[in-house]
Amino acid sequence: MARKNSPGGGKPRVKEPVSSGGVVYRWVDGQLEVVLCGRDEPVRWSLPKGTPDAGETLEETALREVQEETGLEPVIEHRIRSIDYWFSDKDNEVRYHKTVHFYLMTSVGGDVSLHDPEFDVVQWFPYESGVDSLAYPNEAEVLREAFNLISHKERAV
Repeated sequence: MARKNSPGGGKPRVKEPVSSGGVVYRWVDGQLEVVLCGRDEPVRWSLPKGTPDAGETLEETALREVQEETGLEPVIEHRIRSIDYWFSDKDNEVRYHKTVHFYLMTSVGGDVSLHDPEFDVVQWFPYESGVDSLAYPNEAEVLREAFNLISHKERAV
């Protein structure tokens, strides 16, 4: 019996969604900290990100999504990089090739206790713990690149 891959029984359709997000960092007593968003069951930590509203630029999306998901008031310092990955819907009828654009950010206000209900918890992590806690290796790589940008900026001061 042929496996149904899509409504016509042929190859799955491909969609290419785009998202934007950020790495928010701060210095506390000489230690670099980053914000991660978490879900409790299963425990999974990720970087804040989301999809654009109509007419938004990638930067506007990143700022809005990071503010909504973390409760912080972010400011973009620098573009980090983009990642992409593939996944399918539960019926394997649609394959998604998603691209996420990440920006390095600081916060000028707000508080992680003000995050939206999309995540169970949002908290600051020491940089190394943040890298180790992220659920997705490509996001850990984004965090490492953010660290390189921060280090370069600090050396230039």
